[in-house]
Amino acid sequence: MKTSQDLTVDAEAPGRGGNRSTGSLPVRRGFAFLAFAGIAWGTTGAAVEVIYRTSDLGPLAISFWRFLAGAVLLLPARAPRPSRGGPRAPQPAGRRVLLVGTGVGLAVFQTAYFAAVEDTGLAVGTIVTLGAAPVFTAVGGRLFLGERIGRAGVQAVAGAPAGLTVLVLGNQPGVVHPVGVAMALLSATGYAVSNLLGRWAGRHGTGEDAFTLTLWSFLIGAAVMLPPAFHEGLLPQGGNLTEAALPMLYIAVVTTALAYPLYFAGVAVLRAATASVTMLLEPVSATGLAVLFLDERLTAATVVGTVILLGAITALALAESRPQARPGIL
Repeated sequence: MKTSQDLTVDAEAPGRGGNRSTGSLPVRRGFAFLAFAGIAWGTTGAAVEVIYRTSDLGPLAISFWRFLAGAVLLLPARAPRPSRGGPRAPQPAGRRVLLVGTGVGLAVFQTAYFAAVEDTGLAVGTIVTLGAAPVFTAVGGRLFLGERIGRAGVQAVAGAPAGLTVLVLGNQPGVVHPVGVAMALLSATGYAVSNLLGRWAGRHGTGEDAFTLTLWSFLIGAAVMLPPAFHEGLLPQGGNLTEAALPMLYIAVVTTALAYPLYFAGVAVLRAATASVTMLLEPVSATGLAVLFLDERLTAATVVGTVILLGAITALALAESRPQARPGIL
């Protein structure tokens, strides 16, 4: 497992392209980290679906246990900071905003996503979440980080809702559930918040490496989720405990303790929207698992909407990856 020194990164200079960052992590390696995280996260929904089918655990409890187990697994690998003696300096306000905001954002992201999978299925829940997230991220990057997306990017942002509309409204009643779609959009909002905060931290610097950011995010997320998870039920009251424990362990080790540090390390050296597009590997892998192993069906409207949605986001990635954006364009 990587330590905090292994995952320390600095941001790429704003508005510049190229194949390497100004810090210790090359951009190509950042893409590789994000690709692994995307593929791993694509299996999360399938593992959660197995838990739903083998126990009565709900999305709040699963989210809490995922955060707690991830934090416990990361703690032994935490590299202690050297002591400098004297009174301890207070935490900068920016660092507190980063840690709390990322923890809450991730709690909203994964809990709402688990609820979306439970209500409307793995394929649709994942496609809506990861299709809407880059749009929210691009808009947030423009509003809060001053990132330009260009004319092509504006067209791509406009195309994404069109794909989402076909996906949701083009299917017969009962295929796509409105509550599940709403949960997926809420999940996308939490994803965008954590994405933008990670990018902001990489650009401006907060004194936090990716490993520490991940650990604190898990601890804060677990604290946020404990009260609602306790109310929902922390332990399964029926079903096969072993069959539920194995996918939960997989979620904690592979898709949490390993994937999240790599994600934060990668997102710090890539543009916010570009990082989101790289993560489209998640809905692709999730959809494949849903069709092949969970007996979910893809209707024609789902396929067409997905193609439009992912195509628009791919165009957004190309627009965001250009070395310079023309002045006067969003």
